[in-house]
Amino acid sequence: MAEEKKNTNTNLAQNKKAFHDYDILEKFECGIVLVGSEVKSVKAGKVSLKESYARFYDDELWVVGMHIAEFIEANIFNHETTRKRKLLLHKKELKRLAVKLQNTGLTIIPLRVYRKMHLIKVEIGLCKGRREFEKRDVIKEREVKREMDRAVKSFNK
Repeated sequence: MAEEKKNTNTNLAQNKKAFHDYDILEKFECGIVLVGSEVKSVKAGKVSLKESYARFYDDELWVVGMHIAEFIEANIFNHETTRKRKLLLHKKELKRLAVKLQNTGLTIIPLRVYRKMHLIKVEIGLCKGRREFEKRDVIKEREVKREMDRAVKSFNK
């Protein structure tokens, strides 16, 4: 009998603050170039996306500020915790992102790091920053929607 496959997409880290501080216009899935000790730390869930962003250097997309904790067993062959790491996208997607970044005041923020089969992927978002009053409006709308859902649920009982 064939066994049912497990869901292999598991979140390793998520940037919750990005969803509060930015309007996410588009999302992209990309690979990331890591060394061996970084892979083991990421699979252990010791990665932080706070204060990280992506930027172009010489027509390549790099993530800056992503913190991956040192892997204790790697000893002297360990990695630097907050080094720049290259993101892997198709050339067509890179050109499209570069054009969008030049023309408008947008930024690229890593939203989450996850496993897809045996690979480690990064979901990046093309984002536009929110101002303080916009953040409050979003919170207010969410609370009103929650109240309406509660009222509907209690009415249907």
